[in-house]
Formats: sequence, C-alpha cells, structure tokens
Amino acid sequence: MKQLILGGARSGKSALAEKLAADSSDRVIYIATATVGDSEMAERVDIHRQRRPEHWSLVEEPLSLASTLQAHAAEGHCLLVDCLTLWLSNTLFTQEGRHFQSEMDALLEVLPQLPGNILLVSNEVGMGIVPMGAVSRKFQDESGRLHQNVAALCDRVILTVAGLPHTLKGEKL
Repeated sequence: MKQLILGGARSGKSALAEKLAADSSDRVIYIATATVGDSEMAERVDIHRQRRPEHWSLVEEPLSLASTLQAHAAEGHCLLVDCLTLWLSNTLFTQEGRHFQSEMDALLEVLPQLPGNILLVSNEVGMGIVPMGAVSRKFQDESGRLHQNVAALCDRVILTVAGLPHTLKGEKL
C-alpha cells in the first residue's frame, strides 16, 4: 500500500506515519531526506530520531529518492519517507536545480512499481497566501504539483490537522 500523509508544521503527520509503520508487521526502513544546516534543524532531526524505535533501519538520502526507494522496497518492508517537501527543496536548490526534473520524473515513474508498504510524509504549504518572492512561489507551486501527482499514485491520502487524520482518498483509518 502506498500512502501520502500531508499536514502543516507540527500537525502530527510524522507521528501518524510512525504509528502506521510501527503497527505494521513489516521491517521498517526510515528514509530521512533532511540535511542539517544549523542547530535548529539538528534539534528537529534529533526529536524525530528519539521517537523512532532502535530496531528501525535508517537511510539518509536528501536527493536520490527514487533510486533509494527502489533499492529498499520489498514485500515485508515498510518504507517511511520523511519528508517529500525537504527532498523537493533539496532537489530544487542543489546544483541550481539541474537534477530536479529528472528526480521528480524518476520518483513518479518508480512509485507505482514499488512492492511493500510505502508511507510518504509531506508538508502542505499551499493553503496560505501566495508568497511574494519568486523562489518561494516556485517552491509552493512545485510542492502542489508534487502532491497532486503523488496523491494520484497512492492508495490512501491523509491530511493531518491538529493531530487528527482526515482521509481524503482510500480506506479511512
């Protein structure tokens, strides 16, 4: 099963994905897309790290998400990707975005073919005002496109608000 879990900052989306992964009988592989550039981000990463069970495997991959998913997806595995928006930011703004489109295309091509359970966490950033800066608008636009494309490929899509999951597509929790 492929699931997309969306929500705003501190909405409970990662905690929900972690619970779904923990409740599965699968071997969990946590795929972290974050890069640590400052102490605040290091603190955020540490909070996530402390919540994860020690027996979960960890793969840190900020850019090559499609190939990482292919390498680790298998029956009996649950891949938890946290998060797509950090991956999007990495691909958009690393090496002037030269690999953005090819990485996006690769993800959308490989996702339907992956065996096992896939949990994709992402920040919903399109519910506010349109940003004034061109870079921020590009990120918001690409995030919206990414979510639409991934949602179309997923069996279930959940929007998490204030820790409450709202099923948008698929079987309700």
